[in-house]
Amino acid sequence: MGNPSSAAIAASAVEHEQSLGLSTDQSSGHSPRLDRACYSRRVPIKLSVNLNKVCLLRNSRGGTNPSPIVAGRACLDNGATGLTLHWRADERHTRKSDVKAIAALCAERGAEFNLEGDDRPALVDLADELGVTQFTLVPVTPGEVTSDHGWDLPRQHDVVAPIMARLKAKGVRTAIFVDPLPHLMPAAAATGTKRVEIYTEPYAKGFGTKAQDQELDRVKRTAKAAVAAGMQVNAGHDLDLRNLPLLAREVPEIAEASIGHALIADALYLGLAETVRRYVKACHGEAVEAPVTK
Repeated sequence: MGNPSSAAIAASAVEHEQSLGLSTDQSSGHSPRLDRACYSRRVPIKLSVNLNKVCLLRNSRGGTNPSPIVAGRACLDNGATGLTLHWRADERHTRKSDVKAIAALCAERGAEFNLEGDDRPALVDLADELGVTQFTLVPVTPGEVTSDHGWDLPRQHDVVAPIMARLKAKGVRTAIFVDPLPHLMPAAAATGTKRVEIYTEPYAKGFGTKAQDQELDRVKRTAKAAVAAGMQVNAGHDLDLRNLPLLAREVPEIAEASIGHALIADALYLGLAETVRRYVKACHGEAVEAPVTK
């Protein structure tokens, strides 16, 4: 299976536009937006740009360029609603000083700041101290290249729940990283988290293959189960300009997507400002042109 055709995108958009009660041209049966080969959700996914790769590139030379602050401003200037940093203990990319600087930038701009990472006390203390908009608790395996799984619930309930309670009491919106497994959502809700962030790497890996429909369905069912359990839904990992529009159209429960690696990589070809603008459109469910990378 290849990438969805324009006709398939339009057909899917018609169906979902009708299901969400969006207006159509009654004489033709088509939405004016579909005539432009795009589709808009009633409430678009909010884009939070993960700046870790900007920090990583800076650290590779030991200087100050590229600047996460300058990059963050560019993202917010071009439609991102927030910024994300994952502060790892080894500081391979984000440093503690970056967390404080980006938190200050977001406060200045009235944007959301999502701090994510594991359960180590130094990170939780910093989230508490700064009063970040959102803290996303992510399980970390020593030596991992990137996050690759959600919390094992209910087995790890006693790790997750106290952190959720502490930060909730300070007015921080909480989220936990979960695998796309619908049956785990009641256990996730039992931790006291406000949101779940669905791990979307399996969907991204399956996109354009025979596994696409199955993996998309897992995300859809997990999102519905999360809402039924009283939580809100975020999504993240390996989302890009090709697979994000379909996810936006098919899973209206998703409130926010945190995207870093693919967005920063695309910016090498398109420029950061243009890249962010395209991702914002993709968050509306619009089909957008993606750069050829291989």
